Amino acid sequence: MRKIIGARYNFKNINTYANRGMTLEADLKASNDYYLVNDIAVIYKKPTPITISKVNYPSRAEAVIKEGYFKTPSTTDYNGIYKGKYIDFEAKETKLKTSFPLSNIHPHQIKHLERIYKHGGIGFLIVRFTVINKTFLLPIEILLEFLNENERKSIPLSFFEQNGYIIKDKYNPRVDYLEVLDNVYFGGNL
Repeated sequence: MRKIIGARYNFKNINTYANRGMTLEADLKASNDYYLVNDIAVIYKKPTPITISKVNYPSRAEAVIKEGYFKTPSTTDYNGIYKGKYIDFEAKETKLKTSFPLSNIHPHQIKHLERIYKHGGIGFLIVRFTVINKTFLLPIEILLEFLNENERKSIPLSFFEQNGYIIKDKYNPRVDYLEVLDNVYFGGNL
């Protein structure tokens, strides 16, 4: 178990180049909020399961978590429903220009997405190559095929370009992955 100590952060002081723009997670939150407000889909980011073991509790308004533990490995980042289908996905960013390290996704997450797929749901990865500003949707069935046919420790960018689906940047929703799902799973044409 990983231990969390002093889980109080001051995000105002973070001012690195990497944090100047929107992150994939922030873009997905804005997109999911757009989908919800416009009654298009219901998709949420799942909270990370943490057990709190020490709290400094001078008053309710000033409670501070001092120590906690990750309870169990979480499954994936996001889940919900779209057009009557359960969807479940993991979102990752990489600063590498030519590949996505498989160490960024855990085996239990892949297994979880595989189970979703086997039971008729839609499972996928969203991977953003931050340096080249490209975001891809990779269906779990294509990822599993890659894993079965390769012993690589990373997925080349060229594989995403040939087998994945580019998610175009937009104003609203920012990361319109449902447009890709419409084309891949609901009869549209990409």
